[in-house]
Amino acid sequence: MRDWNDIPAFMKNDRVREYYDILKKHEKELKLKRICDIIFGLVLFVLLLPIMICIGIAVKLDSKGPALFRQTRITAYGKRFKIYKFRTMCAGKRSGSETQVTARDDARITGIGKKLRRYRLDELPQLWNIIKGDMTFVGTRPEVEKYVRQYADEMKATLLIPAGVTSRASIEYKDEEELLAGVEDVEEAYIQKILPEKMKYNLEALRHYSFLSDVRTLIQTVGAVIR
Repeated sequence: MRDWNDIPAFMKNDRVREYYDILKKHEKELKLKRICDIIFGLVLFVLLLPIMICIGIAVKLDSKGPALFRQTRITAYGKRFKIYKFRTMCAGKRSGSETQVTARDDARITGIGKKLRRYRLDELPQLWNIIKGDMTFVGTRPEVEKYVRQYADEMKATLLIPAGVTSRASIEYKDEEELLAGVEDVEEAYIQKILPEKMKYNLEALRHYSFLSDVRTLIQTVGAVIR
């Protein structure tokens, strides 16, 4: 972890300091977490590469556009990075002014995209983000910058560690698209209702952080996807 004096100014507040002090006590576990991210990230990337190639081909055949979707997200200490996913929406259907949140009945989602989202296979390219260090296996899901700007002081504590592929919040809200189906203002519903509720889980995970809790979350994630 960075020294407190090196934390970005926008994160420096009393609420974040509470979580910083907690995580500082687990610095050795956080280093172990990074080592495991590199090892398992590389192993899984190599093992799953044939599957990812097949998925990429399926995405290309299903609709026009690139196989991969890249988007700027925010990770530890407010750093911007490009997240990688398999494209699940029609190319050219998204503009910078429209919502970044997706509901189940979103017309932009492709046929193969629905299947990839259901089993979270669109997230597989994020193994590369993990290897690079922009993400970790377990941590708060990375948001786009305009949603990070909505963070209350306490929420900024989630930026003390890299963004994650999965988390307890991800498990509890795995049907987020279902919850937003039929909502008139999807973005407003996400910012005002869903994001604060997800943050409660994320902050609770930081308060009681341990390497073993990360392992449990990974196991629970696999179980949730299978169910």
